[in-house]
Amino acid sequence: MLIALLAATVFLAFANGANDVSKGISTLVGAGVSSYGRAVSWGTFCTVAGALTAAFTSQVLIATFSGKGILTHPSTSPAFLLSIACGATLWLIVATLTGLPVSTTHSLAGALVGAALMQSGAASVLWGSLARKIALPLAVSPLVSLLLVLAVSPLLRPFLARREKECLCVDEGAALVTPEGMTLREGIHSITIGNDASCETAALRFGTIDTLHWISAGATSFFRGLNDTPKILALGIAAGTLLGIARIPMFAAIAGAMGAGSLIAGVRVTRTLAEKVTRISPPEGFTANLVTATLVGLASSYALPVSTTHVSAGAIVGAGVSRGVAVRRGTLRDIALAWLVTLPVSAALAAMATLLVR
Repeated sequence: MLIALLAATVFLAFANGANDVSKGISTLVGAGVSSYGRAVSWGTFCTVAGALTAAFTSQVLIATFSGKGILTHPSTSPAFLLSIACGATLWLIVATLTGLPVSTTHSLAGALVGAALMQSGAASVLWGSLARKIALPLAVSPLVSLLLVLAVSPLLRPFLARREKECLCVDEGAALVTPEGMTLREGIHSITIGNDASCETAALRFGTIDTLHWISAGATSFFRGLNDTPKILALGIAAGTLLGIARIPMFAAIAGAMGAGSLIAGVRVTRTLAEKVTRISPPEGFTANLVTATLVGLASSYALPVSTTHVSAGAIVGAGVSRGVAVRRGTLRDIALAWLVTLPVSAALAAMATLLVR
């Protein structure tokens, strides 16, 4: 049972990577800055880095998603924790296969409640604490990110407009200035900060806005890994301890599974956010990622279990609205519906898993 619980925890991390890598890098594809393959690879690298960093910085969330402060008598029974992992994982798989961006945080919370109800009844859940610690941050975060993007976009627009035509160029065969005069030497590289015209013939060209966009996407993925890893590890930490596995290797296993899920199955949900919500430009993509990374990073520092899915989706919608671009209501309706059913569906799946595990 302990080995089964560890395996289920690692597979949950894999499902998390498949669904959640999109939240940081979808704007890169939607703005035409990157292909799907390059964007997913960048998101995977930064997610794994954030997941490994969580081993040293984000310990409080482990207690929260073990049921402490949410259940009257949190159970460390492998059967109980295995039911939670199964319920959350099954819903993430269904959502990923249908291309819907859902919240791992939401899924875990629903599965935790479903398994507790099945084990001990309604009295075992501290409903007020659940609403305050998990439901409220999850409900408020997309609205906060949307409003922040609307507030920040006008302030950043003049700065980004000046940077939009700017680029950094690396060229070969540069002119070498000596006391005798200027000569052209092969094999010498010059680095120039100029505009699109001055970089037209450069060997390598990096747009300033595009570079900032890549950095903000990486920061979003990093903080997502930092925030999600302790929640997932909360299920397997007891089993790992009983089996004599140290905490750092367990964090590494979760990070590796998240990375594998991102690389193998991360494109499907990325396509939904990149192509089916709203058209987005590189400056807007940078702004949306900047807000998402800031909010998720702050939440991680205060051990608040926010959903990167909710924050990112709200920021992307805000970026489209700030520019007056139409938002596809059908896609938003499907995403909102998936969010609404995540808690009850993952709770029901965890309840059924409890029966099977018994």
